[in-house]
Amino acid sequence: MSRVLSPSHGALTQPRSPSGLIYAPVAHDLEAVERVFEDTIASPRPAIARMLDRLTHYRGKRLRPTLLLLTARACGRMTPAHHVLGAVVEMVHTATLVHDDVLDEAGLRRHLPTVNAGWGNKAAILLGDYLFTHAFHLTSTIGEARACELIGEATNRVCEGELHQTLQRGNLNLTEAEYFEIIDGKTAALTACCCRLGALYAGAGAETVERLANFGRLLGLAFQVADDLLDLVGREDAGGKTLGTDLEQQKLTLPLIHMLAALPADEAASLRSVLGNGKPKRAAVANALDRTGAVHYARERAESLAADAAGELDALPPSECRELLRMMTRWAVRRDT
Repeated sequence: MSRVLSPSHGALTQPRSPSGLIYAPVAHDLEAVERVFEDTIASPRPAIARMLDRLTHYRGKRLRPTLLLLTARACGRMTPAHHVLGAVVEMVHTATLVHDDVLDEAGLRRHLPTVNAGWGNKAAILLGDYLFTHAFHLTSTIGEARACELIGEATNRVCEGELHQTLQRGNLNLTEAEYFEIIDGKTAALTACCCRLGALYAGAGAETVERLANFGRLLGLAFQVADDLLDLVGREDAGGKTLGTDLEQQKLTLPLIHMLAALPADEAASLRSVLGNGKPKRAAVANALDRTGAVHYARERAESLAADAAGELDALPPSECRELLRMMTRWAVRRDT
């Protein structure tokens, strides 16, 4: 097992993942989503089928389709379109994970070898494309242009956010505003889309749809800030994926940005030199993070975003599903995977 930073340097409190309570109201709907997903991407070619089997552990807790389904239930109506759209957002998300692992040269995801580790980068990129194209074709079966438009817009923003981040690698003067612009695209656009689709296809009013889309956006931002913290202070044996890739690839995330901004100019310049010179010296980074309170700062920003997300749920009438969505805002910023 490897560690990026010792938990003594401000590691996140890591309670258990969301309990089965979150999934209980939509358990049958998730089963329907699973069937649509599996039937859509299935291939009769054994070599491709083996690669597709590897995707099982990529899909984790199915949080994006769960968001979509819980939002629909909280709005009072579930339709077959929700099951199709749940499979679509899961395909898009899984495709981004496959491509991310190539970009990050990651060898592990959820304790098992990544697709790129098993089949190489070329095959992994093509598999991600396979998922994207199946997602868009599946969206077209809804029979409404609006679904295609929303999924297409969200996917455009995800890809633009990933491209923006890739082009900013090595920019050790990245600002906090630029960082949030990146994650607003690469992560929050899809979580916002999930909630928008859930509410829209449940027949919610325009104002409610917008507030729930904003709930999804704020939740996505909070989730990504917390995820970036875990890359610095998490445990590889807990998360089951390769950690420390942000440091190794000179990708500035919120705690690192705050750390550099809080240091005296000469010390910040010296640390930028360390960060830009191959693999960073972890002890120096850990010490600077500790002295500047950067981990605490980033955690507080994540919790503030999550609290703002929870506030948007006031647009919904009281229900079990509304409270479970609220529970997800708490879990998103304090987790171990």
